[in-house]
Amino acid sequence: MEKDLLEIGKIVSVHGIRGDVKVQPWCDEPAFLTEFESLYLKGEEVEIEKARVQKNMVLLKIAGVNTPEDAQKLVGQILWIHRDWVELPEGTYFIADLIGLTVVDADDQTVTYGTLTDVSQTGANDVYHIRFADGKTRYVPAIPDVVIETDLENKVMRIRPLKGLFED
Repeated sequence: MEKDLLEIGKIVSVHGIRGDVKVQPWCDEPAFLTEFESLYLKGEEVEIEKARVQKNMVLLKIAGVNTPEDAQKLVGQILWIHRDWVELPEGTYFIADLIGLTVVDADDQTVTYGTLTDVSQTGANDVYHIRFADGKTRYVPAIPDVVIETDLENKVMRIRPLKGLFED
């Protein structure tokens, strides 16, 4: 079941007197988080009565959470969605599915660069963090000129590094 759930945001504070919570969204657009009638909280599916975006945050009214005291107990909790609730466009991936991929050279499969350990969302394009065998992390822009293929089934990403990208 856990593999089917994806982190979508974190409850960061209480909002107002009716038990609403303020959520820091972990998705490309905060409005995406407002599209769900329910979310997972502490492993349980909870109904979302109301959701709206406010200054890049999301305000949620969770069914059964009716006071600031109830809401305060949820601060720091992670919200999840079921992966089946989302259909990604071709060529886009959940970050959770990218973490752990082996990164190899697109032109010479015998060259393994390392393991994808994190993704930074910079706005212009994502940046992949690759931990090399020497323990150093190097950064790769997630652009078509560099990322040639993402093969989730075989847990491999094939890249063609830009000239000078990995020179220290």
